[in-house]
Amino acid sequence: MPTPSITISSEFSGSVVARGAADDLSARLLKHAGFQQIEDWHGRRHRLPTTMPVADQVAIASHAAEMLRAARYDVDLVPSLDEARMSTPANLLESYAAGAALLQITDEIRSAENGEGLRRAVDQLLHPEHGALERVREALEAAGEHISDLDDEAYRLADRFGFAADFVCSAQSELVDSEDELRRVSGPSRSEAESATRSSNPSASRSAALAISPAAAKVDVATVAFGSDVAEPRSSARPSHLSGPRR
Repeated sequence: MPTPSITISSEFSGSVVARGAADDLSARLLKHAGFQQIEDWHGRRHRLPTTMPVADQVAIASHAAEMLRAARYDVDLVPSLDEARMSTPANLLESYAAGAALLQITDEIRSAENGEGLRRAVDQLLHPEHGALERVREALEAAGEHISDLDDEAYRLADRFGFAADFVCSAQSELVDSEDELRRVSGPSRSEAESATRSSNPSASRSAALAISPAAAKVDVATVAFGSDVAEPRSSARPSHLSGPRR
């Protein structure tokens, strides 16, 4: 027998309704997805509350349609409830161009390979005339001024925007001299530099090896215990301070 056709759509009230699920299997799948089952004089229906956020309605409706189709039901899901047909998150940022630009700056900061590359990326934030922080400060200041122009009674809200602009200005002042320091961030780590120095200086490497050698440590102990008559195999690494003959 052909499986019944199930339609999942939105109503004018904002509720999402699934119609056509007359058998028990489709009813169980809808309930498992998150639909509430209602039985009245209209028959058996499944719906999502109008108070549910739209994103949750889309997620539940898409999941229900996926399960029903896997069970070989013919499902008609309206495009507005189909996650696969919705805009990608990147398209959602079109309304927030400034935020998208800052995300790009963040990516450049994280991918910087040296101090100069990091400085160039950070300069997009800190440039005193064209940097992002300066633009944010100006926007906050303008918002506070315009609030006062639109409503004299909203002076507290206007002051909050003014205080926020001052905080951004403080952040700019804190980082104003960081450009030269950012250039010096590049270079090998200290451990890598020390390793390179030891490899290029054999005598330094030998001295370092003797310094951690257990045998050398035993000789030091013996020298302290029995006096200076004990031969010193480390004389090349640690020359004697005595200029005259031993007594």
